[in-house]
Amino acid sequence: VQLQASGGGLVQAGGSLRLSCAASGGTFSIYRMGWFRQAPGKEREFVARIRRAGGSTYYSDSVKGRFTISRDNAKNTVYLQMNSLKPEDTAVYYCAANNDVAYTDPVEYRYWGQGTQVTVSS
Repeated sequence: VQLQASGGGLVQAGGSLRLSCAASGGTFSIYRMGWFRQAPGKEREFVARIRRAGGSTYYSDSVKGRFTISRDNAKNTVYLQMNSLKPEDTAVYYCAANNDVAYTDPVEYRYWGQGTQVTVSS
C-alpha cells in the first residue's frame, strides 16, 4: 500500500490543522493506521493510532484531548485533527499502516507515507 500525507503548514499557537493520509494500492480497511511525528534532532514518536473499523483509538499523553484520529474506509483516508496546537507540536508528521497488530512502536508499522511538515509559531 502507498500512503500520501498532506495538510501540514504553518499555524500560530492555539490554532488548528487537519492532516490527511490517502492510501492506495491495497485494501485500506484491513490496515491499522497510525500517526507519528519527528522533530529535528529527535526520534520518531507515536502520536495516535486507530484500528481497522475505526472504533478504537489511542493517543500519546502529549496530544490527548487536543488531537483526534479518524478514518473513512470508503475514501481510503485517515485523518488527524489537531487543535490547540503548541510550538512543541512542530515536527514532520508521518502516517503509517500495518495489516497486523500495531501499537505505538514505529517498527510495528510496515508502510509509511512521505511526511508533512507542521510548524507552530509562538
